[in-house]
Amino acid sequence: MRPIQNQRGDKQLADSPFGGRYEPSKDEQMALLALSHTPLEQQVYWAMLSEVTATNTRLGVFSTRRLMMLTGLNGFGAIKRAREGLIKRLSIERYEVAGETNQSGRPETVYLVYQPEEIFARRKAAGLPPYPKEMEAHRVSAAFGHVMERVLDRHNLSRREAQVAFCCAEGLTNADIGKRLNISEKTVKFHLRHIFIKFGVKRRTELLSRLLM
Repeated sequence: MRPIQNQRGDKQLADSPFGGRYEPSKDEQMALLALSHTPLEQQVYWAMLSEVTATNTRLGVFSTRRLMMLTGLNGFGAIKRAREGLIKRLSIERYEVAGETNQSGRPETVYLVYQPEEIFARRKAAGLPPYPKEMEAHRVSAAFGHVMERVLDRHNLSRREAQVAFCCAEGLTNADIGKRLNISEKTVKFHLRHIFIKFGVKRRTELLSRLLM
């Protein structure tokens, strides 16, 4: 493969975006990253990351059809939106390869897929919050690491359920959670019922005990 056009120089990773208060493990970084992506973006990102990791490289050719095959998802539009969303969130980067064309006669396009720690550093360097916006308030808590571990233990929590769980750990009321996440109190209660079931508890005090102890 010939040199890539418009490729930037060496990208030095910025200082840790976690400010020394709490530095998540690789698994925890993946969880935080999942919370900053939409579910579709995360599915596409994971497929791309798995593919380049399997081939021991950082670059891959990911056409829409290829991503549909890797993810099992249907719908060209959805895949394209997810891929563009990942570019916007600085999770991947797109390049055109000089002098190479695909079957359609267009310049060959490759994607550079970043690791979670690189994505956080890139976002910080660009002046963007390294954490998902819903998580920014939580990282100041000394108990954040414990809560992360407990939430990670429940891999079946949805993105929104995880956000509500973090808010509960912060001590927010249902009304406060609704304002924070821009959802109704009724929706907060709906998510809490599912969280209780998944944690095997019946009330908020029991949930907090599971999250914080």
